[in-house]
Amino acid sequence: MGDSMSDAFTVYVRNEESVLLMQRADGVADFPGAWDGIYGIGDPEDLDAVVARITEVTGIEAENLQHVRSGLSRGLAYGNRLNDVTPMLFVSSVNEVDSRGLYKGFEWIDPGNIGNKEYSTPALRDMYGDVASYLYILKTSIGQEQNVAKEIQARLSGTGSLKDIQDEIYGVLSPHFMRGYIFVEASALHHVEKLIGRVGVSTTPMKNCRKVLDGESPLGDVLPYLEPKAATTGIEEGSIVEIHGGAFRGQAARVTRVTESKEEVTVELFEAAVPVALTVRADQVRVTQRVE
Repeated sequence: MGDSMSDAFTVYVRNEESVLLMQRADGVADFPGAWDGIYGIGDPEDLDAVVARITEVTGIEAENLQHVRSGLSRGLAYGNRLNDVTPMLFVSSVNEVDSRGLYKGFEWIDPGNIGNKEYSTPALRDMYGDVASYLYILKTSIGQEQNVAKEIQARLSGTGSLKDIQDEIYGVLSPHFMRGYIFVEASALHHVEKLIGRVGVSTTPMKNCRKVLDGESPLGDVLPYLEPKAATTGIEEGSIVEIHGGAFRGQAARVTRVTESKEEVTVELFEAAVPVALTVRADQVRVTQRVE
């Protein structure tokens, strides 16, 4: 992987869409109180030792952890000495954490917010990009979103001056309802700026794409647009709904069951003389009164 001379590592643990940041205790020698990944001294290629370190300071057991990838080591100044620190990415299937040892606290945060932590260990935000990715928002001319996305794909598949950043840019996303913006997934901001010709002289500035917005975009801002929403979203047992399709259009009913897998709901009509359980498609009802 990287340079095997590295004598330390910083582990980023992901659980679903969040990343675990640990807060150093007040009494530690280096960066007391700073936000950190999980720091450890030792050989990053010895995964068992790395996992043992994660468990030691978080309480997350080995069977819940999976190594995703390691990056190249970075020379970081810890006090007056230079440490070679290798960034590593693990996924955890659990999110219960017990901060111990070097750490007094923890927080699961959106990766896009790592850079907002005012006090953190060196290169914490950059090293996360070394092993994972950030979302950046590009400002485009209205109506040109698809064209810019296509031009980016073309630039990345070419053999020209951008060859060296092809591995740093992972995807382009142009949600059809977003006007004037597209998303690019990449390891760092400067790669995106180079891609659209905003830095350096080697790349022609991209037409219809004015700039990259500052900072990483929180995934939470974007995910709602990527996941197709289930028709049953927001409908709960006990909700009062109005049916707006089929033979019972316009009738009020109470939801008695929600079957997400089939995107159906079972309702009882209010006006029926005998309570009738009726199964209807979830997109044919509109919630008029939520459950208290």
